[in-house]
Amino acid sequence: MRGEREMYQMILDIAKETEQVLAVYMNGSRTNENVPGDIFQDYDIVFVVKETQPFIEDKNWIHRFGNILYMQYPDESPFEFPGESVDKESHYGWLMQFDDGVRVDLMVQSAGYAKEHIHDDKLCRILLDKEGIMPDIPKSTDMDYHVKKPTEAEFAACCNEFWWCSNNLAKGLWREEMPYVQDMTNFVVRKELERMLSWIAGIRTGFTVSVGKSAKYLYRWLNREEYQSYLDTYFGGSVQDAWRGIRVMCDLFDKAAGETAEKLGFSYNRKEAEAAREFLFHARELPRDAKEVY
Repeated sequence: MRGEREMYQMILDIAKETEQVLAVYMNGSRTNENVPGDIFQDYDIVFVVKETQPFIEDKNWIHRFGNILYMQYPDESPFEFPGESVDKESHYGWLMQFDDGVRVDLMVQSAGYAKEHIHDDKLCRILLDKEGIMPDIPKSTDMDYHVKKPTEAEFAACCNEFWWCSNNLAKGLWREEMPYVQDMTNFVVRKELERMLSWIAGIRTGFTVSVGKSAKYLYRWLNREEYQSYLDTYFGGSVQDAWRGIRVMCDLFDKAAGETAEKLGFSYNRKEAEAAREFLFHARELPRDAKEVY
């Protein structure tokens, strides 16, 4: 597997040898000193170019980076979001997994677009600027991703969304509709738990840290028991296992919401929480042929 020094040298050599390339910058985890390096870290590289079209039309130039095992052309996806369109004259990308284990997420950007948008992400480092066209940028920092202190309205909304959507878990589990339960848990209810636990991490660090994508670094700021409880909220495909995980989830959210409210001087609607919890676990005891909820 090619090492970091070898990869940087290769990237810069390709840029220097290609007249159309004016500058190179990098963003992503390799510019973040708070992220531990490992063998799966990719290289998020941007080539600032005179024109993007020659690079898009040349189907072979990306093979200069190595032997591609498989790849993706994200700007060619037919699944665009409504109202969005790909501006290939401004930017275009390739996501490449090489056969030696290295991954490179490569993008070409027009000079005008790059100069306008390089400040969009503070996790950025300029590697090469042939003609001094790039603006000065501050030292790379993940401050844009730090947990933000919530307002009391945001706190209340998080609590309400968590407890209200537990209603959907109740009916999904009673119906034994596990695909629905998994989606509702992981894409809705769990996101509110992540948000609340992220605020706990923020409170304990003075809101100076990032918990990472999907809150993957929570283990750094939760104690061992709390983090194990968080892991225990994940469940498999059985209804019984789901009830176990959801009970743990409710306990953990309630505890974290109480601590957040206390530390930030907010009011926690325990009446709402207790009513939602009672409804949820009442549904667990309903027989499959029940004709009424109550």
